Amino acid sequence: MKRTQKLGFKIGALFTVFLVVILLLCGITTYYGQMSIYRAQCENDIRSVGEYLASLMTAEGEDFIIYQNYFLNHYAEVDIPVDADEYLTAQDAYNDLFSRTYPGRTLGIDIEFDELSDDVKHAYLVYTQLYWILTFEQAREDFGLPYSYYLVVDTEKENVIYMIDGERSSRAGHLEFIEKYPEYKPYHHEQGSEAEFMYLHDEYHNDASEYAILWKTWKTGERQPGYQVFRNKWGNTYAYYTPLVINGQKLGLVATEVEIAAVNNEILKDTLRQLAVIAVIMTAGVIALVFIINRRYVRKIVELEAQVKDYTLTKDPAVGDEIERNIRGRDEITSLAEGVVSMIREIEHHINNLTRTYQELDEAYSDAERMRTLAVIDGLTGIRNMSAYELEVNNLNRTLSEKPVDFAIAMIDMNDLKRINDTYGHGNGNKAIKKLSDIICQVFKHSMVFRIGGDEFAVILENDDYANRNAAVGKFKYRLETLQRDPSLPPWEKISAAIGLAAFDPSLDTQVESVFKRADAAMYEDKKAMKASRK
Repeated sequence: MKRTQKLGFKIGALFTVFLVVILLLCGITTYYGQMSIYRAQCENDIRSVGEYLASLMTAEGEDFIIYQNYFLNHYAEVDIPVDADEYLTAQDAYNDLFSRTYPGRTLGIDIEFDELSDDVKHAYLVYTQLYWILTFEQAREDFGLPYSYYLVVDTEKENVIYMIDGERSSRAGHLEFIEKYPEYKPYHHEQGSEAEFMYLHDEYHNDASEYAILWKTWKTGERQPGYQVFRNKWGNTYAYYTPLVINGQKLGLVATEVEIAAVNNEILKDTLRQLAVIAVIMTAGVIALVFIINRRYVRKIVELEAQVKDYTLTKDPAVGDEIERNIRGRDEITSLAEGVVSMIREIEHHINNLTRTYQELDEAYSDAERMRTLAVIDGLTGIRNMSAYELEVNNLNRTLSEKPVDFAIAMIDMNDLKRINDTYGHGNGNKAIKKLSDIICQVFKHSMVFRIGGDEFAVILENDDYANRNAAVGKFKYRLETLQRDPSLPPWEKISAAIGLAAFDPSLDTQVESVFKRADAAMYEDKKAMKASRK
């Protein structure tokens, strides 16, 4: 027994040293591995937020360029409440002023922005600035970021202008700031001293040698790997920049930031969690090994070894029962045999648990797949919804940034849905929508069909549908005309709809949005023609 205890102590000490060394090495390796993985994940996350915000701005097209140019020249002339929490009131004020000043006219159609009065332009800037500030703040809140903002770059001075600021400041607050930090006075733009209005056009000098990633992103017009590190009075953060390019014009940089401390703390937490799991597993393994070794003895070792080998080959738990029946005496072999029996039963238990866990994970994965499918399917018609359309547009835009693609967009808008709903009920209105959806899918059977609004559909024509797009449009109109002439159909099945088609033209288009706008305009022309023909 003494010999057994001494051997057990020595073995225990040896495995303890081994465990400490392994845990130390695992901790170091895991920490640096997690640092690389988590930083890359954070970079990908904040890059996605930047791309999302840039896509919203890009979707505005020429309107955003007009807004930016006007802001840069007239920011000091408008008063925007620093505590504003919605933009609709400002938008309504602009629309009301525009309609009273230019009755019956539409911006961008029969009057251009430059022709507007200063009052109307100022109202436009107030609501547009509020919209983008709130959009950036909402993105920051949704994705848990400390800062998100939009910069306009002055390359000559190496200055950056915070056009859409990630942190609101009042005019009075800004004056206090430059008094506290006089080195920023040269970049101050006089706008008043009110505490209730925002200070706009925050400008700072960012030396190219210190902010290399920022300037390289701007000069190349391409996203750069890695972070721009900020350690200043606003905090310690990693910043990522997404260039904003609209219609081939480089406008600015969308910036998203994550706190350095948050990243490092998460890396440390992940490392400690993994190290704890490794420690528990390794400690349990070492204890089990020491226990088994302490129970071993020489006599009958061959028989026990054969039984263990038998179990290893067959994985039959009945071998454990056989070993248990053969246990005799209180010596080391007995202890070893009991340990082996216990091990066999534990392994069987863990195998069963692992099997159940695998089945549960497989079911969870199937549920997740179903949820992902439902997220992009329109509940009424069963075709793709607006979310699916946006995903496909993003995919097409990425492809177009590399090479031209042959495709066209058809915009379809049902006529008289409100009349059907009011006269025959919403149930029959839904039948009309589904009927129109079925016809669209039948006519454009080689293309993706999306329901992007209550009575609006979009089709991205490819392959045979693209090659025969004009014939397909004619077939679609013929199908609807046939329904209109069928006296046997109830009124809600005599569907009427306008259609507009536009094909991608490399000389006109750089992104899907411009094709969509031309298709939408063509659809409205068709709708006007249909209304005129009924008079």
